Amino acid sequence: MADFKLSAQLVGHDADVRHVCFPSADLILSAARDCTVRSWKRTAPSPPTFDPTIASQGSEFYNSLAYLPPSSEFPDGLVVSGGNDTIIDVRRANSTPSDNAERLLVGHARNVCALAVVPGGHHIVSASWDKTARIWSVGKWEVEAVLTGHEEAVWDVLPLDGTTVVTASADKNIRVFDLRTVVASQVEPRSTIYTSDVVRALCRVPASHPSGADFASASNDGVVRLWKLSGQQVGELHGHESFIYALTVLPSGELVSSGEDRTVRIWRGSECIQTITHPAISVWTVSACDENGDIVTGASDGVVRVFSRSPERLASPDTLANFEESVSSSSIPQQQIGGINKEKLPGPDFLKNKSGTKEGQVQMIKEEDGSVTAHQWSTGQQQWINIGTVVDAVGSSGRKVEYNGQSYDYVFDVAIEEGQPSLKLPYNLSENPYARAQKFIDDNELSQNFLDQVAQFIVANTQGATIGQGSEDSGGPDPYGTESRYRPGDDSGSSRVKALPHREYLDITSAKYEAIFKKILSVNAALVAAGRKDYSLNPPAQQALAAVRQRLEANQPVVDEGSINLVVMMCTQWDYSDRLAPLDLLRCIATSPASAKFRSANFGSLVQIAVSAALDGVPAGGQPNENYAMMAARAIVNLFRSTEGRRLLAQPAEGLRVASFIDRVLGIGGQPAIGPFNRNLLVALTTSTLNLAVLASREPGNVSANVQVRLLTALARILQKQTDGEVVFRALVAAGTLITVIGKTAPEARSLSSPIALSKDRVSESRVKEVADECLSLLR
Repeated sequence: MADFKLSAQLVGHDADVRHVCFPSADLILSAARDCTVRSWKRTAPSPPTFDPTIASQGSEFYNSLAYLPPSSEFPDGLVVSGGNDTIIDVRRANSTPSDNAERLLVGHARNVCALAVVPGGHHIVSASWDKTARIWSVGKWEVEAVLTGHEEAVWDVLPLDGTTVVTASADKNIRVFDLRTVVASQVEPRSTIYTSDVVRALCRVPASHPSGADFASASNDGVVRLWKLSGQQVGELHGHESFIYALTVLPSGELVSSGEDRTVRIWRGSECIQTITHPAISVWTVSACDENGDIVTGASDGVVRVFSRSPERLASPDTLANFEESVSSSSIPQQQIGGINKEKLPGPDFLKNKSGTKEGQVQMIKEEDGSVTAHQWSTGQQQWINIGTVVDAVGSSGRKVEYNGQSYDYVFDVAIEEGQPSLKLPYNLSENPYARAQKFIDDNELSQNFLDQVAQFIVANTQGATIGQGSEDSGGPDPYGTESRYRPGDDSGSSRVKALPHREYLDITSAKYEAIFKKILSVNAALVAAGRKDYSLNPPAQQALAAVRQRLEANQPVVDEGSINLVVMMCTQWDYSDRLAPLDLLRCIATSPASAKFRSANFGSLVQIAVSAALDGVPAGGQPNENYAMMAARAIVNLFRSTEGRRLLAQPAEGLRVASFIDRVLGIGGQPAIGPFNRNLLVALTTSTLNLAVLASREPGNVSANVQVRLLTALARILQKQTDGEVVFRALVAAGTLITVIGKTAPEARSLSSPIALSKDRVSESRVKEVADECLSLLR
């Protein structure tokens, strides 16, 4: 199949084009930061030309578009647009700014960042930074349902059929909703898929795709992931070098993605078969035409571009040449490429004598005049394409930038919210990126959720020069980071400190107390209204609960046995469907020594209480709730925080209970696994296993040989089935630590060789490969 080539360049917008729609071969729609929505109607077929019309002009940025196909009432169809003003505008496709909209849909509280039409055309779905998605009826133009559950902005929506909608969010979760379960105009998610990074985009995957996936997602980490609706990940597409902003599917079944690395990429199966570099900083959006298979893109330079595989629809030779020239004359900041030693770069002859090894491969060339150019390999054309000249960066050249009276290596402009002024982010190479990111968040009163994103922005744009080495980390950074998240770059190159055996206990203590206690009080109010006074909280109990919150927020241990008993009562006596918030609270107080000492007359230790609350009381015919199991695992993890908790878990009976709980969650023993693709659950489970391994390593004899063997069996199961980098990394560290305890000659240790090698091949992250190699070296 031929490569895509430029078909047309549509110039008219004065700012970034944020969304495009390609409903027919004769019509393109675009929305931009110049506060306009434009329709482009084809006026000539070869080479294609398009006549623009401003369909809508507002006072705020437009960020999202959808198109309702023609009907008897609206023969030209309807254009649906949304943006920073929070209002969804519905108007005829042939409208002008002076025409009234057919409807203005009011309901969202913040930027409307995605719109989609539900198959059948009777509803549209909108997504917003207000953390919700909404279902709107076509014709009545009323909200029929609000999709709730996300904790951050909802970036994209994907209606798969008339009743199933998938949402993607900045909270790193993908949620699946069944619209038939509307209660009081709200829909709670049917299931949640937990991912490792902010999810930006979604698209349907055709049934013919070799992966068997139902849909695809794209994230800030530059990876396209392929999913079944069950939550099972069945593939990953690697190639992008930065954020991915948009996904679409071609009539041929191929997937298309666009992102911050200036490229559009075409994927056949799991292989990138073409990379189209744009003369812009970002390619915000891409859409495909079902009629002819052409694609249209919108970029930060304000240009809408059409690409085609059909020779009849290619742009004129002059236009093609001008496009190639604009790409090759682009300036590429050196920090986007990384460190470059000009003396070791090949000269122009390399391009004549050497072929690339894969589509999109980039090669730096030292030109005769001393400049450095970047060239990208095109598999389809079997040649190197010049994609720009590398220009020097402030930090690498030694020139300083003044900001607020101080000198910095870099001063970045960071756009946190669209429509708001950019914020200044100063940075010196001697600083820890996470410390600077935290200061940036504190200075600008931003959500803590931006920490990783800001830190990774610094790393990506400064070549990660000093991450993890700042003076504020004199005690040594936890390589797992906040809530035990691994921080890339803490270990680097040949100087990487060995990870095995791991010697420090981890915890998972970050919590949203407002949400926890609000939910508990809501359930309690329902119990009181139903007359169930035996298990409701009376005023003194509510006061005790408030005191627990105060101590937790002040980072103080809970010492009152009566308060602990109150939490245990909610976990074990409340209806099974109401236990999530109490279990969340239980894992928060598990760090307290008093909790480790606590014994319930009916349920025993805190380990028994957590496991019983998660697994017992399930309604007939149901399965244990995967999020309850996650909270129970986190409670076990947090018990290791105190000496008393470690003493509890050193008791043979308690160690066996934890091992049995891990087996039950993983489905070892014949029962179905609980949340087999729930990332948060698996991270908590591998962390509890890791902490037991550390206990066995630090205090020989405190973890029985039987428990060690069962843990190794569980870790083998995880390494064989999981592909998430964080889950596999923790499992490998736990396995390696246990190997140092049980000995490399033990049959149970030897049996791990194959799962460890498999995990190394399945996960691309360097930290995983390094610790896998370390594990394998222990077995030699």
